[in-house]
Amino acid sequence: MKKNRIITASAIVLACIWFGGCASNGTKQDSKATDQSAVVENAVNTETLGTTESMEADTTEKDTEDAAVLADGVYTAEFQTDSSMFHVSEACDGKGTLTVENGEMTIHISLASKKILNLYCGLAEDAAKEGAELLMPTEDTVTYSDGLTEEVYGFDVPVPAIDQEFDLALIGTKGKWYDHKVTVSDPQPVSDEQTQAGAADGLEDGSYTVELTFEGGSGKAQILSPATINVADGNVTATVQWSSENYDYMIVGGEKYLPLSTEGGSVFEIPVLAFDEPMDVIGDTVAMSKPHEIEYKITFLSDTIKAVE
Repeated sequence: MKKNRIITASAIVLACIWFGGCASNGTKQDSKATDQSAVVENAVNTETLGTTESMEADTTEKDTEDAAVLADGVYTAEFQTDSSMFHVSEACDGKGTLTVENGEMTIHISLASKKILNLYCGLAEDAAKEGAELLMPTEDTVTYSDGLTEEVYGFDVPVPAIDQEFDLALIGTKGKWYDHKVTVSDPQPVSDEQTQAGAADGLEDGSYTVELTFEGGSGKAQILSPATINVADGNVTATVQWSSENYDYMIVGGEKYLPLSTEGGSVFEIPVLAFDEPMDVIGDTVAMSKPHEIEYKITFLSDTIKAVE
């Protein structure tokens, strides 16, 4: 009888140990499963957060790119370089003329002298290779604030993006290519209809004559005075005649104008942007060995306006 009690007690103890162990294992398994679920949840949350941040970054980047896209037109823009030896002419106040056409951007810059012979969009080592497409100079005439003029080299430089640095190599009279970084920034539209509308204040539609003053160039050619102006719907245009037949186009407000005729002197119809203030224009002459652009200033004098009868 005593022996049976011992066996029974032993069985009970073993059962308790067995079930206790199972319960402990179950608790550990449940705890492990809970920990694994937490890890998975954290991973999902982290991945979701990363995806959201990435999407937000992509959206911000796209918005920035969209904002940098300029509408077709003509602008003035800052042209910065990484060297004090490479810069636009002092007469240009650090700026060039930026033209946007079909989304492609080009800036015309007039440099400080004729010492830079070519530019290359890229690195100097590539510019020196055979077949490299070099930017050729134009001959520009710049006018300083004191009225003095100077002939310098200018270049039409393709612009990949606004406010982003890009490579532009140069070669000078020493025959060696140098690497440089440049940036085009702060584009501002050149003139607009409001400017012309202001010029037409007080004038009825019709034809008039007006005296003008003329500055720039070597003095060998000039625009004749008086000129004829026409007013229509608030817009003012002038028919101007050069003393030379050698002008094949003019640029006013960033727009190019071709001659109406050249017999007896090149004749152009150009917009009048203002009266009694110097108006910057460019005339391209073919009188020399190769064409080059020259900067001039025309001032239309409002107190000389007379109606054409």
